[in-house]
Amino acid sequence: MINKNLIDLEALSVEQIDKLVRKARKIMQNPADFRHACDGKILATLFYEPSTRTQMSFQTAMLKLGGRTIGFDNPMNSSVAKGESLKDTISVISGYADVIAIRHPVEGTAMAASLYSEVPLINCGDGGHLHPTQTLTDIVTLSCEKGRLDHMKIGVCGDLLNGRTVHSLIKTLAKYEGNSFVLISTKELSVPLYIIDILEKNNCAYEISHSLSDAIGDLDVLYMTRIQRERFGSPEEYEAQKYVFVLDREKLDKAREDMIILHPLPRVNEITVDIDDDPRALYFKQAQYGMYGRMALILTLLQDEDFLIPSRETETSLHRCSNPKCVTQSEAYLPNLSYRKLGMQMCDFCDKRID
Repeated sequence: MINKNLIDLEALSVEQIDKLVRKARKIMQNPADFRHACDGKILATLFYEPSTRTQMSFQTAMLKLGGRTIGFDNPMNSSVAKGESLKDTISVISGYADVIAIRHPVEGTAMAASLYSEVPLINCGDGGHLHPTQTLTDIVTLSCEKGRLDHMKIGVCGDLLNGRTVHSLIKTLAKYEGNSFVLISTKELSVPLYIIDILEKNNCAYEISHSLSDAIGDLDVLYMTRIQRERFGSPEEYEAQKYVFVLDREKLDKAREDMIILHPLPRVNEITVDIDDDPRALYFKQAQYGMYGRMALILTLLQDEDFLIPSRETETSLHRCSNPKCVTQSEAYLPNLSYRKLGMQMCDFCDKRID
């Protein structure tokens, strides 16, 4: 089965990813050529969770392509506040818009929404699960700034357990030859095992570190992430983790001159402000690249009939997903869809193992 929903960048082939990157660079070089590319088209941005860059960059991207936007940035200002289901919201909105961009705090929501959308749907982040358009932002940045997407040593640092941007980035860059990873976190915030499975499946070298200072000296790319207050069960858990990894001048002095620093933003305290003027700090420029990546994605989904995204083979599980953060816990009508991986039954929505 094929579709035009971008739920996970992992579903795209390397050729498709490269095609999006080339399109983004072409738009960057000749923006005037695309001012009317989406005349008459409407993007719906459904943001159930706070956002600055992702929401505004999608809106700006559509406006720069000549289209228009509708949507909400607070579900309490919509019929969600009255108890409307995700299914009903998507069924209605897909009759108004030509493409939907959705962000939600619950894992697997984008996949669930895609079951009921009549138009292409883009995952803009679903809880601590995935964030494919941030990864598109990241790879456009890497392509422009490093000139390649392969043979790099990438350090990812911070909340690797709940960091959806990290999960999507690792899964995508693992497709490219010669990439290796240094996973820098506390033991409590280590990457989920399914990410390790992906690295091993793709024969990607990786190492685990608990010290940013020790790991930074040999990196091509340092991808910093914040410790996410909203993903913790209690304030005490957050307070115990929030200052563990901070990139400051002392640590940066150990890095190579050609290393670049990326961050999906927002920044809280994990990069000191005196780093901002260092030529290696590209996180603000990275946000600009993201707008062009999203322009390329919107344009491709709406205009390229050959750009089709394969769906994995699923089956109906006898058991419901037990992950308390999974969308199936709140949207009870959803089918018990699952897929098989390494002999295990996995939830098709949140990618967690079904016991």
